Amino acid sequence: MKRRILWTGVLISAIALIVFSFISAELYYKSSLRYTEDDLVAYMERFDAASQKEDLTAEYARGLSEELFGARVTFLDENGAILADSVEGETDSRADRPEVREAMAGGEGFDARSSATLRIDYSYYCRQFQDGAYYVRIAMPTQSLLDVYLSTFPIVFVFLLLDLAGCVLVTYLFTSFILKPVEKLAMDAARRKRITADTPELETLAALMNRMNDDAERQMKQIADEKELVVKAQQSKNDFIANITHEMNTPLTSIKGFAELLAAGALSGETAQRAAQTILVQSDRLTKLVASIINYNEIDSDDLPTYEVNASKIALELLETLSPAIDERHITLYTHIEPDVLLISRQERVTEIFGNLIRNAIRYNRDGGTLTVALTSTEFSVQDTGIGIAKENLERIFDRFFTVDKSHNGKNGGFGLGLSVVRKLCRKAGWWISVESEMGKGSTFTVSFSR
Repeated sequence: MKRRILWTGVLISAIALIVFSFISAELYYKSSLRYTEDDLVAYMERFDAASQKEDLTAEYARGLSEELFGARVTFLDENGAILADSVEGETDSRADRPEVREAMAGGEGFDARSSATLRIDYSYYCRQFQDGAYYVRIAMPTQSLLDVYLSTFPIVFVFLLLDLAGCVLVTYLFTSFILKPVEKLAMDAARRKRITADTPELETLAALMNRMNDDAERQMKQIADEKELVVKAQQSKNDFIANITHEMNTPLTSIKGFAELLAAGALSGETAQRAAQTILVQSDRLTKLVASIINYNEIDSDDLPTYEVNASKIALELLETLSPAIDERHITLYTHIEPDVLLISRQERVTEIFGNLIRNAIRYNRDGGTLTVALTSTEFSVQDTGIGIAKENLERIFDRFFTVDKSHNGKNGGFGLGLSVVRKLCRKAGWWISVESEMGKGSTFTVSFSR
């Protein structure tokens, strides 16, 4: 901990020092350029503005350079070509130089760069004379930004060493003082004692540790509760195996029996046709059972995008499709469906939820009963006057393969997966499904679109 505090302090202060050094060097460099520009402008005043082009000789350039403490003086013609220079051997045109271009365009120009010919950093000032008949350029050696950085490096290095020594000293003197109360808190927490803080700054930490100890005790209790939830998961698994075995055994027995009779030639004519029809019906039932299991398992991996779904249209279409089953049971239908209720979901998911709830309400209703389907922007509800659900089963009806009325055992097409699928789809959409029921009087299932 002490080492971490030490290196953190060293790192932070070192970064701050280096950043400050770079910023200071750059500010110094820019300030130096401004002062140099002022000096060059003052130097230019020493040039005789009345000079004619033929007066701009190398001798005049060298003489002016001596007056200006060795500053480089260059005379250029109207096209930027060198007329004379205080430095011998310079003959190339300077029309492409930034300061010359600026002077041609606006009367004067300034630039700082490394000289391509002398390999020295210069500050250049160029001015136009006699309406562009010629140009005078004065240059002074100057430091580059890199030179400024390099010149400050020894100082920065010394300060870094002093910073390291200071951080070591401060860490040694203060970490023990700072960490001692924390170490006491840790020891009290290890002994499961009620923790009290010696300083106001550690009161929050003490409260957190006390809460952690309390949470640990609660977790021990939760572990015991989870064991019980595992006895229930196992029970659900056993119910699943029992239901699947029963659901598959009945049709397989029928299929095998009739298939054996047909193969042996024991059936003929209309009897054989009925046997074949039975085999088809039972095969279809097995197919639906497998499809239901696959559909249930695929819900978790369904990551298709959602979109606006017209739930009102889906509810009305489902009721129209299921109207023969409603009429067959002589059930009176009441609807309270608001128009154009839009939900963010998918067409097939909303159809699955609404369809399962409505079909269950028909299946477990009594002949001549009533069915009420309501849809608003906040919820969807289905109310029936059927057999109802026992109080002890209200917590289990959404478990997979659990059926309320064991006498049905899927005879009406149910496998005990419908409500489990509905709950899983609701959770995926962020909705909440609830149920109210009374034995012999019916049930009401409600899907709330917001909680």
